[in-house]
Amino acid sequence: MRYILAAAAALWFSCQALEAGEPLFDSHVHLWHREDSLKAYEAQLKAAGVEENGLGAMWFGGPNQALEGKPDEVRANNDGLIALSKRHPGMLPIATVHPYDGDAALEELARVSALGVKVLKIHPHTQKFDPADPRVLALVKRAGELGVVVLMDNANILPGDSEKLFNLAIAAPRTKFIFAHMGGLNFRFWNVLKLARTAEGLFADNVYFDISAIVTVAADSPIQQEFVWTMRNVGTDHILLGSDYPQFSLAQNLKAFDHLGLTEGEKAAIRYGNAKKLLGLK
Repeated sequence: MRYILAAAAALWFSCQALEAGEPLFDSHVHLWHREDSLKAYEAQLKAAGVEENGLGAMWFGGPNQALEGKPDEVRANNDGLIALSKRHPGMLPIATVHPYDGDAALEELARVSALGVKVLKIHPHTQKFDPADPRVLALVKRAGELGVVVLMDNANILPGDSEKLFNLAIAAPRTKFIFAHMGGLNFRFWNVLKLARTAEGLFADNVYFDISAIVTVAADSPIQQEFVWTMRNVGTDHILLGSDYPQFSLAQNLKAFDHLGLTEGEKAAIRYGNAKKLLGLK
């Protein structure tokens, strides 16, 4: 009987916490169709009974390609996203450029930074660039100088993806990175950060992760325990929660996230606290 009562009490406290409106920031939302996508995202949240306190939104991905040689098109789309964010105060606009556009990319980065953009998203596979290219390093270093966080895809689609991102972070110590999806099913690689922190002068502790999408695969699976072990090795104070909408819903990610067995303190930090500190959320 006491086990039944304990379980009931735990469920009650969980419900009370949700009713109290625990802060929640969705760090990874694709608005492929601008305001129409935002309305669909909000409708999905309402249908699932999920309430967020803000979202990080990007315009490219899916049908939208921010490819090399189209700086005017990239600029126009960045402006559209920034304008949309002004009509929706809880939305953090995430701009993009193409690293191979050289000076044009650096100028656009400086321009959007001056407009208040705090995050730049670049995607090696969608945008068809090599993270080891010197032009990528020049771009991310400039982002660090401007105080812009660099969000990069890290689903580890090809072998060596995570290793290249690790080298990039080492080479740009003044830049803060968010590596999306925490290496995908190659998440084990990132346990290297626990070792890197012990090497004096090597690692600036400038790497953060979002666990969008990958958490839905890892939770309630044979790899769940190792996934949580990796989260703790990289630091639960360096992890953000995201949805990767529209491919995944925030409700999906939350359900999986709550299944991991993290402490309440760890969950609160990942749901909102870490994003608040990293991105200066109000």
